[in-house]
Amino acid sequence: MDSLRNPFSPGAGSPPPELAGRKEILDKAMLALARIRRGRAEKSLILVGLRGVGKTVLLHRISEMAERDGYHALMIEAQEGKNLPQLLIPYLRTLLYSLDSEKALSSKVKRALRVLKSFSIHVKPDGEIGFGIDLDPERGVADSGDLEADLTQLFVALGEAARDRDTAIAIIVDEMQYLSEVELGSLIMAVHKISQKSLPLILIGAGLPQLRGKAGNAKSYAERLFDYPEVGQLSQEDASIALQEPVKEEGVEFTDDALRKVLQVTCRYPYFLQQWGYNSWEIAENSPIDRDAVQSATEESIARLDKNFFRVRFDRLTPREREYLRAMAELGDGAHRSGDIAAKLGKEVQSVAPLRNNLIRKGMIYSPAHGDTEFTVPLFGEFMKRIMPNYPVR
Repeated sequence: MDSLRNPFSPGAGSPPPELAGRKEILDKAMLALARIRRGRAEKSLILVGLRGVGKTVLLHRISEMAERDGYHALMIEAQEGKNLPQLLIPYLRTLLYSLDSEKALSSKVKRALRVLKSFSIHVKPDGEIGFGIDLDPERGVADSGDLEADLTQLFVALGEAARDRDTAIAIIVDEMQYLSEVELGSLIMAVHKISQKSLPLILIGAGLPQLRGKAGNAKSYAERLFDYPEVGQLSQEDASIALQEPVKEEGVEFTDDALRKVLQVTCRYPYFLQQWGYNSWEIAENSPIDRDAVQSATEESIARLDKNFFRVRFDRLTPREREYLRAMAELGDGAHRSGDIAAKLGKEVQSVAPLRNNLIRKGMIYSPAHGDTEFTVPLFGEFMKRIMPNYPVR
């Protein structure tokens, strides 16, 4: 069929044509935004889920909702090898200037800029982040070198500036599992102080499932400050809607048999639904899209995932890490005891513990319960079997 009319768009963070099955999460975010904007106490949100479930898409949608409700929203992505202050500073500078539509800055905004400059001096040795006007740092505020204390003071200054301008700030952080424990703890402490002062600032984040436990380890009171909506597989009904509604708008439909096949092979994960939907459309010659088209699309989809979605993660692994994941794959789907994985490798649990820890840091696996290990990437076990067909590894 006509590629120009193909409604599906598989890609990292690409919005699907039909955002099905996420109303409850969006409603929760909308309520939190509305309450904090109006000076009411409310928990911030951290979305947790595996790769490919649409967390980034939801963050973008929440950012749009925040701006519609009068927020100034900034969205950043935590990265390996880049610390949190370096990520925040340029965005916060731009945000603070956006709080004033006139040339003259308000005293609260000007103070927040001075606090930001103080904060920046301990991140960049020269202290220069291109403020554009002559501002001295706010001495004695956010300049101690202690991230917990400094970030808290910076967030308070931001919140006070926002309240002074009768607006609110949404700081949205993707891939939060890459933050260090100190950085995560500092964010949590800053949000705690903001909540105590009822300032109009909200933190909304997303990350892999281990983030919930990591936040609790960083600060024991994190569970009282945040809600952790879980972003997972779609239900049968919502997965069908995600496929059927977009093609119906183009005068096309899937047969019931074709739909069942897609839902089965994708395990109803949103990213995979987009990939199979895209390829099914490209392969089908006309409507309806039938099971034969889906079968051909399955071969094409797996080839594309192996080349891109799975491969980029595989290439980051050391040979020993690959062996560990291949042993996991051999045990089958779901969570496995660390001892069982070690036994598959012919090793003691203690000797492979560093490997497991490295793989958790890289975001390849997580621990759904104490002593258990599971892939963060759906269907990755089957990929490991395809790319490393010989087992045991020699």
